[in-house]
Amino acid sequence: MDILTINGDIGRYPQSYYAATAHPFEALPAPEGEMRCDVCIIGGGFTGVSSAMHLAKRGYKVVLLEANRIGWGASGRNGGQVNTGMRLDQPVLEEKYGRETAHRLWTVATQAVDLVKALIAEHAIDCRFKPGVIHASHRAGDARHMAELVETMRENYGVGSMELLDQEALHALLPTDFYCCGLLDRDAGHLHPLNYLFGLARAAQAHGAVLHENARVVEITKDSPATVKTERASIRADHVVVGVNGYGGHLIGEDAPFVMPINAYIGTTRVLTEDEAARVLTQEYAVADSKFVINYFRLTEDRRLLFGGGESYGYRFPRNLDGIVRRPMAEVFPHLKDVPFDYRWGGTLGITMSRMPHFRRHAGNILTAGGFSGQGVALATLSGQVIADAIAGQAERFDLMASLPGTPFPGGVALRLPLLVLAMTWYALRDRLG
Repeated sequence: MDILTINGDIGRYPQSYYAATAHPFEALPAPEGEMRCDVCIIGGGFTGVSSAMHLAKRGYKVVLLEANRIGWGASGRNGGQVNTGMRLDQPVLEEKYGRETAHRLWTVATQAVDLVKALIAEHAIDCRFKPGVIHASHRAGDARHMAELVETMRENYGVGSMELLDQEALHALLPTDFYCCGLLDRDAGHLHPLNYLFGLARAAQAHGAVLHENARVVEITKDSPATVKTERASIRADHVVVGVNGYGGHLIGEDAPFVMPINAYIGTTRVLTEDEAARVLTQEYAVADSKFVINYFRLTEDRRLLFGGGESYGYRFPRNLDGIVRRPMAEVFPHLKDVPFDYRWGGTLGITMSRMPHFRRHAGNILTAGGFSGQGVALATLSGQVIADAIAGQAERFDLMASLPGTPFPGGVALRLPLLVLAMTWYALRDRLG
């Protein structure tokens, strides 16, 4: 099975709300013949495009290769949430890595959100960024944990932007009986991810980066310089950056056991009435909930509910995307159980066992980053800057991320999928039982 073509066509974006409302991005030619550059980047998502932009800003000659269209993968299909922190809370990181490393990771994660906001402003990217993400729980027992987390972040990290929400306060913002407590993170936010990525790509081009589409890489020769080959081109480069995340396959064999592709699904309803929308959210916030198979949602500019819910773990998307997304949406918002979706789509992201990003340096001059585990809008954007710094000789942040111990998925590449399915089935059952 070919993960790049099994769920879509080369040259065509998925039939998503984002693709339907994006500012058009002109198709780019495939590379041909012999080429020479300072840095060859593989992957046209957040990691690759951000790397291209930051390297080009520094004066490097950059060539980027995207197998399909810019933003065709997870970067153009996700929930659009720009979340603070890593995938794991800071107290968990302190326990795993120690307080000093946890604080350094918080600094990196804070820089990621700040960078997204700064790039939007610097390049006048029209992606409708809105501040505020609610983290909502359907378990009453989480109230104490959230209170402790808000206190820890205020006392130990100087964070004053997180507000604890009891049931009454939460219900005033999120009028559903499904959730009982939560917190509001005012530093986080949400945006139109495909328009954001297109804005980064235009900025990269403006600084001199050369971007190619329909440029699937078939071989990387590890040498100095390295050689990257597509069907019709051969690129020699002093450095290679690989930012393909869940679509990596065996491109870099050493990374394959550590980054697992999984599929997530989103539906976007017809335009809601004012009354229907008022029973979803009363402010322009996004929401992510406490379920292991997470639900995440927000209202769009044109008053639709964009709802992400449900996952699967084979390469092929299931046929009944409507039912997969409608089931959790109706659980949270019963009044919308029969409202039709105008758009529904799936996407493939990369997760790790630790839920921490996977950064590695191979053969000295090949740098990889992926496995953002649902935190990719901010962290993958930052990874481009971190990689550019590392290539320029300022590797402190890259080395910090690469120093985090990675755990390969049990069973190796061959057996990791059935074992993951067993584990996720258990967690899904736990969600249903509360």
